[in-house]
Amino acid sequence: MEQKKFDLNSIIGFALIFVIILWMMYNNRENEVKEQAKAKTEIAADKKAKAATTKEVANTIKDTTVADSDKVLKLQETLGSFAYSATLPSAKEDFTTIENEFIKLKIANKGGFIAEATLKNYKKIDKNSNELVALIKNNNVNFNLQLQTKDNRVLNTKDLFFEPTVSKVGENQILSMKLKAGANSYLEYKYVLKPKEYMLDFDIQSQALNSTLNTSNVADLQWDLKTYRNEKSISYENRYAEIYFENEGKVDYAGLGKQEDETLEKATFIAYKQHFFSSILLSQTPIENVKLSSTDLVNDEKIDTVFTKNFKSTLPLAFKNGELDYKMNWYLGPTDYRILNKYDKNIEEIVPLGWGIFGWINKFIFVPLFGFLSSFMGLGIAIIIFTILIKIAMSPITFKSFLSQAKMKVLRPEITEIGEKFSKDPMKKQQETMKLYNKAGVNPMAGCVPALIQIPFMYASFQFFPSAIELRQKGFLWADDLSSFDEIYKLPFHIPVYGDHISLFPILASIAIFFYMKMTSGDQMMAQPQQEGMPDMAKIMKIMIYLSPIMMLLFFNNYGSGLSLYNFISNLITIGIMIVIKRYFINSDKIHAQIQENKTKPKTESKFQRKMREMMEQAEAQKQLQKKKK
Repeated sequence: MEQKKFDLNSIIGFALIFVIILWMMYNNRENEVKEQAKAKTEIAADKKAKAATTKEVANTIKDTTVADSDKVLKLQETLGSFAYSATLPSAKEDFTTIENEFIKLKIANKGGFIAEATLKNYKKIDKNSNELVALIKNNNVNFNLQLQTKDNRVLNTKDLFFEPTVSKVGENQILSMKLKAGANSYLEYKYVLKPKEYMLDFDIQSQALNSTLNTSNVADLQWDLKTYRNEKSISYENRYAEIYFENEGKVDYAGLGKQEDETLEKATFIAYKQHFFSSILLSQTPIENVKLSSTDLVNDEKIDTVFTKNFKSTLPLAFKNGELDYKMNWYLGPTDYRILNKYDKNIEEIVPLGWGIFGWINKFIFVPLFGFLSSFMGLGIAIIIFTILIKIAMSPITFKSFLSQAKMKVLRPEITEIGEKFSKDPMKKQQETMKLYNKAGVNPMAGCVPALIQIPFMYASFQFFPSAIELRQKGFLWADDLSSFDEIYKLPFHIPVYGDHISLFPILASIAIFFYMKMTSGDQMMAQPQQEGMPDMAKIMKIMIYLSPIMMLLFFNNYGSGLSLYNFISNLITIGIMIVIKRYFINSDKIHAQIQENKTKPKTESKFQRKMREMMEQAEAQKQLQKKKK
């Protein structure tokens, strides 16, 4: 058997393999130790960095000399990046004031919104009051921007602290309120107040927040306002308190119900109107899917005497390129048509001057004329002069109306005779009556047309005077405030519709309208013959003679005394014009002679008269045909 020999090469090979294995094991262990050491170093560095950040944030807290790590960490857990804003010196309940000649604004650090807005030139309730009109005060407002972060936090700006910075550019005061997520990342509300203006610029913009906020969703801007009572009559003021808005270029309002809700496709302004004062938020960029609501807070005007309405809006603000950028305006001031009109933003449409022709009369006649008169004379005298001028301008129309009534009155005996002659043939009676009108040169509609022309002016006055802020707290005779009722006696009880007081101007206006209707209705009843198949106009007119003054007395007792004064003077002047026209311009004998002369002259039928005659003849022919068939 062959004996195995010792192989030196094999031994050397195994030795080398063993050495290599030992070297690899040692090297792997050394790398593992280095990795562990590196990991420990990184963890330590991260802890050190966090500790440094916590210490830095904590050191910025006012009146804190020792790092309050727990407090800071809690802020960071709750607010995320916006915890930075809570560590700044401005993170306290404080306010920044900016003001001009017209308005004083206090902006809160917490929430960054207007916490007080006081109008310097207007007093609340009464001209002798020491309290100025404040549209915003004592937490009657909620202005909040709801933000969503990328780590699913929902933050409300009303709960967060902004950092104020005041500066001036020329005479303009600029207040920047920044909600900071870092030294160079923030949400900013920027207010710019100009001299002698109720309108201020208001911008909402963000910087470097696209990495913090969830910009795929909108940021909901919530604006709520409980409107304070500012006038003597809370029911009268509340009647004109409502939300106006511009939606897709059209101005409209939400209504005056107990609860009104609206959804707007594209809104460019929202106006919280409080009769004589308004808070208006305008946006240069239309805001989509805006939700509005209005709630009436006056259930009992004896008890609910502080607030009138609760207005709410939710405006979804969309992000552009990951940031917010909205150029806006605030208007906080009087609901004065002339002031609002100068801004050329369509906001003057919130003044309810009426639609169509009524609005045109107010905008182009009443507003400029009354504005001119009130600029250099007392408001009571201005109303009287204004009324006289309107009545003088309308006097030719009034004269034609009375002349037509006089002619109809002269023809009444002949019309009555025709009625008796053809009492059994209404169609024939109508034909003969039309022939008489044609021969005499009398148009039975001539008296109606002038009256119809005057109606738009009358209706326009009902819209104009309740909207005229010039009358507010301006007295005349016994009326302390021409924009409110002129109470001469306080009743110890409340009468439904009428109220708990007696106003004198509505009584005078009711007396004047009674005598005016007594005079005009008598002439009309004498002039217009009773037509078969028609209501008894004489009875209706007699009822209206008494009903109209009663309605005037009841409903106008709580209206502004300026409107009652206008109606009193208007009816008084009309009565005077009627007396003058009847005495000096209308002679029944001359009218009768002229009518008889007109009968002898050949007459050419107008197209309308010919058409009416042909229709009557056709009707008469059909009637005769039906009789023959029977």
